[in-house]
Amino acid sequence: MDAKPKILVVDDAPENLQILVETLRDSFAVVTAKNGEKALTLAQANPDLVLLDVMMPGMDGFEVCLKLKANPNTWSIPVLFITALHDEASEVRGLTVGGVDFITKPFNPVLVQARIRSHLELKCHKDRLDELVGERTRELEQTQDITIATLASLAEARDPETGGHIRRTQQYVRLLADHLKDHPRFTELRQPGMVELLYKSSPLHDVGKVGTPDHILLKPGKLTDEEFVEMKKHAVYGWNALKVALRRMGENSFLRIAAEIAYTHHEQWDGGGYPRGLAGDAIPVSGRLMALVDVYDALISRRVYKEGMPHERAAAIISEGRGRHFDPDVVDAFLALQARFHEIAELNQDSDADLNLMAHRLGRK
Repeated sequence: MDAKPKILVVDDAPENLQILVETLRDSFAVVTAKNGEKALTLAQANPDLVLLDVMMPGMDGFEVCLKLKANPNTWSIPVLFITALHDEASEVRGLTVGGVDFITKPFNPVLVQARIRSHLELKCHKDRLDELVGERTRELEQTQDITIATLASLAEARDPETGGHIRRTQQYVRLLADHLKDHPRFTELRQPGMVELLYKSSPLHDVGKVGTPDHILLKPGKLTDEEFVEMKKHAVYGWNALKVALRRMGENSFLRIAAEIAYTHHEQWDGGGYPRGLAGDAIPVSGRLMALVDVYDALISRRVYKEGMPHERAAAIISEGRGRHFDPDVVDAFLALQARFHEIAELNQDSDADLNLMAHRLGRK
């Protein structure tokens, strides 16, 4: 048997409470309060609806309703005001503070029950709609995660150095974005979900390497000038691949950030980067963040053909690039967070097994 809906009735007049309890108790589980303070306490048990007297000593009904709507635990509970007032100003104020209806005294039992049932039904429909929206949102987020993970796996399968690099740079990017989101030049980082989207999208910064020929991508030594020109095209390849999806999904798609990162993470603050030679704020924030973390990780990481650089030396090189290679404010954030960067690098460093796999892929074993 379904439990009865719980109704919280709030009125300082005992006779009114008695009338309402007798009216409602056969159909509802009724809880009563004689003042606003007690009502706020009982509301924490999350009743299905509140019947709230307007004229009470101390905290009146309007103030109680405002406090209910300001509390994340109680804001969604429907509030029906019960009042002897009949003026339009009171009704407007009641609706303004978050009430959904008015029931006037003296009470008509049939009308009271009908109003309550109507608003409980509306709440039920709203709760179900919120549940469906939540389910759909979770499905979309899962689709985003799977799409990004699949594309990142594709890049990792082609580039033997990608796995640990992805894990570390993801964490670096989130660290920088969290630090910079309150900076006046980085207001877009305050957009809901933006920091997490940067974290999820950053693994796709080198997805364009799937278009780089093996003899260049897997070359263990220094590239020739001609080979480096070809290698630089991976930024364009990544942009072109993700742009196809963007055309179908719309510019507001989650892949917009991934496409920005893939296209602009080799641009430099002074305009000396590639593929377009963008400079300053013309480089998207996502690209400016990725540019720094990508270089830092390349400097400190061990490879089969080189030792990793000590953190202190890598940090000095990043600092030297302030205002030339990197956005000055991003460098300042890095320097403020460099101990955390070092910690992330130490906890996620490539193992000997990782290096052996790289060596095998590069033909060193």
